[in-house]
Amino acid sequence: MEKMLKQDEIDALFQAARTPNGDNPQPEVRARVVPYNYASAGQISTEQLRAISMLNDLFARNLTHNLAAWLRTRFQVNLVSAEQIVFNEFLLRIPEISYVASVRLEPLGALSVLQLDLALVPPIIDLLLGGEGRDGTQRELTDIEESIVASVAEIICRELTAAWQPVGLSFNFERRQMQTQVARIMPVTEKTLCLSFEIRMPHSSGLLNLAFPAVVANTILRRLTSDWGRRRRHAGETRVRMEDSARRIRFGGALQLPSVRLSANEIENLEVGKVLRLNLAGNTLPEWRVGGQQIALAQAIRQGDHRAARIGNPLSEGKA
Repeated sequence: MEKMLKQDEIDALFQAARTPNGDNPQPEVRARVVPYNYASAGQISTEQLRAISMLNDLFARNLTHNLAAWLRTRFQVNLVSAEQIVFNEFLLRIPEISYVASVRLEPLGALSVLQLDLALVPPIIDLLLGGEGRDGTQRELTDIEESIVASVAEIICRELTAAWQPVGLSFNFERRQMQTQVARIMPVTEKTLCLSFEIRMPHSSGLLNLAFPAVVANTILRRLTSDWGRRRRHAGETRVRMEDSARRIRFGGALQLPSVRLSANEIENLEVGKVLRLNLAGNTLPEWRVGGQQIALAQAIRQGDHRAARIGNPLSEGKA
């Protein structure tokens, strides 16, 4: 006998087909569609930012040590940010009174921009003139002050060249640019790689900003991703061959007494046959040094027709 379904039974069957689990209906899965923004093409990836940070952390450490030694004061440089922005946005960040210079990158022949806050200039000049690096008013630079800041910019370019050696770029300081001339260095709509560093001195602080054009950014990012993004591993045969070659390297060695201090009067009165007191105990063993590093204490002996050294007490690993 054929069974006829009522309308409410038919609706219940369709509802059950849509929700197989009955009381726990599964959410409907929909494809997420997002409009594509062509302006976002070529953005820096997380891996590339990590590689850029590694290089510029090295640059910041080297610049910290070298400028601190040059100025003879505490000097700290830290990487603040690395981002990709259009050149016009970078120009809007430059203060009205600022030191801006063009830097040529070889072998690409492209120009980049270096900007240094003028708040750092008075303490630097005060230190070079023998002062304590006190802060001063921000104003336009005189010719002598501009020459001093140019020397700082050249040191920055030198340290950038040393830090960015893995990507094969050389930074060459050109000249200071006026505010009206900076916009002509590259198109205002061009994407740039902007690096910002914070510089701290005992009595002042400021920013160092660098902007690289897109052609330079793309080149260095490709090289950084390939060189820094993966760890190189040598094959087993290559490693054995390298270790074998390293074992044949010859180092200069010497057997010598520990260093002593002598007065200038004793050295001035040296003459043939005079006994020079070294202020060392009679049982003091000489030091065996290899490549200038103290390896162990040894005793001078003779082996056949040659002089030799009998190793005595090896130094601990911390002293070697």
